[in-house]
Amino acid sequence: MSTNYRWALGKALEGLGLVVVLWGLAYGIVLGMREEGLRSMSVELGACAAGVVVFLLGRLLERSAGRS
Repeated sequence: MSTNYRWALGKALEGLGLVVVLWGLAYGIVLGMREEGLRSMSVELGACAAGVVVFLLGRLLERSAGRS
């Protein structure tokens, strides 16, 4: 895999991770307003965990390409 491709894929994964976190928080707020508190917290926690994992994978891939 070329360095530019790894760098671009890393950046895309970082962006995807941030989108997952933001989606989870927004959807959790919607559920909280519908009085579904426990489901809201579950969605937020799951989305934050998944988003952080995807973001960190992208960060590691980007760093392995030698560009930061």
